[in-house]
Amino acid sequence: MKKIVLVVVAMLSMTTAFAENEKANNVNAVNAYDMSVNIRKLGEALGLTFEQMETVSDIHRTFCGEMMIASQAHQDDRKSLVESAVNKDLKYMGYVLTARQFEKYNLLLNTTLTNRGLNQ
Repeated sequence: MKKIVLVVVAMLSMTTAFAENEKANNVNAVNAYDMSVNIRKLGEALGLTFEQMETVSDIHRTFCGEMMIASQAHQDDRKSLVESAVNKDLKYMGYVLTARQFEKYNLLLNTTLTNRGLNQ
């Protein structure tokens, strides 16, 4: 009887450990897709005007939402959703930023995506 109880306890603890590991992996994956940044710092880095700051903030908020949708999507769809979100973001930023600002923004975005393992 003791052996059966010990086997059941061992199996339950292994299942719990596996579930915790899966949950930790999911949380880490979602965190990689969280693209929120301090807009003031971004504005300082790019040298944005007040009007540009408002528009960039709106565009970035939309981009963050699309990236969070990608984080929740099925593994097969994630890459295309990330590419779509990045392309839209760059397209919209291209309308708002000057050529020099856009070049710097593109560098920052690509660096961030690469550091998070999303740029492949």
